Amino acid sequence: MAHDKRHKGSNLGVTPQGEDFSAWYNELVLKAELADRAPVKGAMVMRPYGYRIWELLQSELDRRFKDTGHVNAYFPLLIPMSYLQREAEHVEGFSPELAVVTHAGGSELEEPLVLRPTSETMIGEMYSRWISSYRDLPLLINQWANVVRWELRPRLFLRTTEFLWQEGHTAHADADDAMAETMRMLGVYTEVARDVAAIPVIAGEKTPGERFAGAERTFTIEGMMRDGRALQSGTSHYMGTNFARAFDITFQDATEELQHCHTTSWGMSTRMIGAVIMAHGDDKGLVLPPRLAPYQVVIVPIAGRDPGAAGLVAAATDKLTSECRAAGVRVHVDERDASPGFKFNDWELKGVPLRIELGPRDLASGSAVLAQRVGAGAKEPVSLHDVAASLPARLDDYQGALLGRATAFLDDRRRSTDSWGVFADGVVGGFVDALHCGRPECEDDIKAATGATPRCIPSDGRPEEGLCVRCGRPSAWGTRVVFARAY
Repeated sequence: MAHDKRHKGSNLGVTPQGEDFSAWYNELVLKAELADRAPVKGAMVMRPYGYRIWELLQSELDRRFKDTGHVNAYFPLLIPMSYLQREAEHVEGFSPELAVVTHAGGSELEEPLVLRPTSETMIGEMYSRWISSYRDLPLLINQWANVVRWELRPRLFLRTTEFLWQEGHTAHADADDAMAETMRMLGVYTEVARDVAAIPVIAGEKTPGERFAGAERTFTIEGMMRDGRALQSGTSHYMGTNFARAFDITFQDATEELQHCHTTSWGMSTRMIGAVIMAHGDDKGLVLPPRLAPYQVVIVPIAGRDPGAAGLVAAATDKLTSECRAAGVRVHVDERDASPGFKFNDWELKGVPLRIELGPRDLASGSAVLAQRVGAGAKEPVSLHDVAASLPARLDDYQGALLGRATAFLDDRRRSTDSWGVFADGVVGGFVDALHCGRPECEDDIKAATGATPRCIPSDGRPEEGLCVRCGRPSAWGTRVVFARAY
């Protein structure tokens, strides 16, 4: 009955999070017009509203990449199968997800070609051609691209057969420089998640069982979603000389000795849009941080049926729109032939941070009505004279409030324990910090018993020794490990 009432007269409602978080997510992605399911199983079509979020995230990342000395390039989608086979761990790790082309141009290919699951191998081949001297290092390149990984259990934005991402690939003269790069880019991801997406994350190193295939060390940022699950939101890998040896990426050092490069790779994808949806959304729909909102402010003119009043409202709307743009605000005017109530609900579903309602009565008093998507909540009258100038500060406050809310949620659902019972209860809807022996067999046992996996060894974890929460053997990492159920 509640379900019928929620949807009566409107298709905007979504299943409440507490009733079925998965259904809430799937419905919201479709109804907020972020994406749609493609005819190819497991693939998605990003609709303009969702793609605009990606463009805004892309611009924030790209600026930071260039500020840290990286340049963009592009490498082929098709990769010879033999390239993947040169690095044993790499091909083993990706083989279940590979999409392989065996025929083209009406005939069978001499060698199968793989649709890019990641580009370490192709870029390794090219780096072996481009690098010959220590003077060529470091080589810092990023690629914006699509990748294909054949997902058995797809979910829009989170796991799809094809998705968009950036992948950085760098080559260095020594391990110290490569590790500094690995951590620098982890810091960039942490900053973007926190300051742009308003998502607090735990940064740290993956355990060996969770490392990227072919890496010596993998680092991650882990965000908490509104259901208490973790989402890996960006990774940075130190490859050592594994790929350099596989692809003969060598250079002459200052003494003319031949050395193998130390390489890194790092990436963030459209999965981050899924993180924004699940870290901030509520039962009304999306809640977008202003720095990633396609429209930061929507103006809803309410003209009524009086032609004279309609003209005045239209003129005031045009003036306010120009003032908003001059203040650097992304603004949209909703002029659809629909009721104000429908428009209000629609923009709440789509997560627009601020809404301005403008009607004849407001004009008569030189004011408008400002509504905020979350936070203070209540509508407030604002002066038309200075509302546009106030919007950047209001949006900054809103951005900060979302980060504060998400941080409080993470803190409330994260606990530390040495008790297996508390651990098992805690990972049902949150993060648990616990000592761990580091054995893959124990990780598998924990996952089988609770569904939780080690998300990372936190970079800011305090030194601590003791016994594994599950098996009682000595802990391996000298600090606690964060465990959670994850997407």
